Amino acid sequence: MTDDENEPTHFESLWMRLASMIIIGLLMSFVQTLFWLIAVIQFIIMLFNKREPNEQLAEFGTTMGVWMAKSIRYQTAASEVKPWPWTDLD
Repeated sequence: MTDDENEPTHFESLWMRLASMIIIGLLMSFVQTLFWLIAVIQFIIMLFNKREPNEQLAEFGTTMGVWMAKSIRYQTAASEVKPWPWTDLD
């Protein structure tokens, strides 16, 4: 058996990419909903806390932004690096 026979075909790898893209798309939809929830909560906190944001929520928002950027780059084929859960969460 040659090495060529052990390698996945071009179409197999494209189908796996499609499956990953669907999963990432679903996760992106969930993250978008979570973003709005966090934004509203952060606004309420700032309203009652003399315009001071919650640091943990702000940091979580930064992490979500990095994840979304990685996701969009993978979805548009600008990068072959898959976002979390396939790689570490930055």
